[in-house]
Amino acid sequence: MAGSGTAHLRGDGTLLSVQDLEVEYSTKGGSFKAVGGISFDVRKGETLGIVGESGCGKSTTGRAVLRLDPIAGGRIRYGDEWIEAVPERRMRQLRREMQMIFQDPVASLNPRRAVKEIVVEGLAIDGATAADQASASQRVLDQVGLPGDRFADMVPRQLSGGQAQRLAIGRALALNPRLLICDEPVSALDVSVQAQILNLLEELKQEFDLTIVFIAHDLGVVRTVSDNVLVMYLGKVCEFGDSVEVYDQPAHPYTRALLDSVPLTDPDKGFAGPALQGDIPSPLRPPQGCRFRTRCPMAQDHCAVEEPIMREVRPGQYAACHYPLD
Repeated sequence: MAGSGTAHLRGDGTLLSVQDLEVEYSTKGGSFKAVGGISFDVRKGETLGIVGESGCGKSTTGRAVLRLDPIAGGRIRYGDEWIEAVPERRMRQLRREMQMIFQDPVASLNPRRAVKEIVVEGLAIDGATAADQASASQRVLDQVGLPGDRFADMVPRQLSGGQAQRLAIGRALALNPRLLICDEPVSALDVSVQAQILNLLEELKQEFDLTIVFIAHDLGVVRTVSDNVLVMYLGKVCEFGDSVEVYDQPAHPYTRALLDSVPLTDPDKGFAGPALQGDIPSPLRPPQGCRFRTRCPMAQDHCAVEEPIMREVRPGQYAACHYPLD
């Protein structure tokens, strides 16, 4: 399935460029690459969706971009600066512009602090005055739909899941970031609350000219928020392209299988296949050649021999597959 390759990188106008990124972990059973040489870029003002099943390496990729997980290989350019090996002091400065929002917001919030303090934690660390913190707290809480007169003195346990996620978004927003990495930000929320958070992110993106990397396992959710989508499987990229085009005409069998598992909202799309069969192979012992071949209904003998690389199958749409879909 997904192989290495940089054919889909666009270069011009990118805020974030990731090239051949590798992340390796050690376990009792040996070391394995959670991310095995993936490449992607995000242009200023875009939202890139990264999608795949649990364990594919998408969250690890997001953490590695911020150097929260160790990088075993590859390069990362943010703006005009290569950051994969900058000193940690410089990386801490860059993280003010590159903020991450996590799946479980409550776990990332200090349970003993008030909402009005949590939302400006980053500013406090930067040495902002008490007056500046108070002003920013009021402003940001209003921006994320948590009016201070009601929420300022609450603590995290008094918030609903959606309210806690709004607070986490506000905490990131208070630092005036250029890039937001959202790691499964709505997967733990009710469907109605999911829509509210997705709408909030879109409003903030437009208002503050944000660039977003949106990580999720649900291709349906990713399609609603993303300009482009990157599909991952077992630490590799299998497809990249415009989110509408990938959704309407997937080129990789794995992308098609993911879409077939999403409840149909438009019967005319014609995706009515079964969900994926079989289990994901162990990342400790991934299949040779194409990693998806053990679950792929189109696999041929050649798929076990050679790992496919990313190639353009339609204008602006790329897939790592020896036999892409028409």
